[in-house]
Amino acid sequence: MPLPGRFVRLGVNIDHVATLRQARGEFDPDPLAAAHLARLAGADQIVLHVREDRRHANEHDLRRIRETASLPVNLEMALTEEMADLALTLSPDRVTLVPEKRNERTTEGGLVLTSDYLKSLDLFSERCAKRGVRVSLFMDPDPEMLGKIPPSGVDQVELHTGPFARSFGTPREEEEFGRLILSATLLSRRGLVVAAGHGLTPFNLPRVLDIPGLAEVNIGHSIIARAVLFGLREAVSEVKTLLFRTCDGGGT
Repeated sequence: MPLPGRFVRLGVNIDHVATLRQARGEFDPDPLAAAHLARLAGADQIVLHVREDRRHANEHDLRRIRETASLPVNLEMALTEEMADLALTLSPDRVTLVPEKRNERTTEGGLVLTSDYLKSLDLFSERCAKRGVRVSLFMDPDPEMLGKIPPSGVDQVELHTGPFARSFGTPREEEEFGRLILSATLLSRRGLVVAAGHGLTPFNLPRVLDIPGLAEVNIGHSIIARAVLFGLREAVSEVKTLLFRTCDGGGT
């Protein structure tokens, strides 16, 4: 079990509120209203992925949330010139760099740190540092790829928990969870903050909270899906209560 008293931050990803809005191409539901409700329910940060094709959230959403949401804002983005300019103009508290494919429904895997990507990352990180924007990478729990993370410019890694979530309750669960533990341990030894996200639900989250050194979880689809049935404040509060109970050593 997690050490008693360990605090794990909750980031609420409101992309799918914008997805529902875009289904009609009108104004409701408003992601900004969702951000305020998430804050009232105990969220520690708001996560928003502005894609190049603007399929759900857009820069107008980001600007409004950045200016009025009263919570730290974590912008998920691909490392392109256009998105880099957007991030540096609006200065979210953090950017989380993710891979992006036009034909994917959601982010399908972690970053691949090629030499060219690392060069772009180095330049972008320097620009972010001047604006006080922290940089995180969305990575698969792959020790070899994690070993390529540069020694400076990045302070956090969000481990891709999708494979674990898909294997939860199957014979492969232990293998996938072991990869997360090993990766988190390696990251902590390097002084990097460990976060986790993708596919997390109230059912598999307690196991994820056993990851050593875990400081943050980011949850979107599960919270918004449950909010459709139970309300957004209730859905966020459910997860926040689970975090408190588990991290205080009280179990579930």
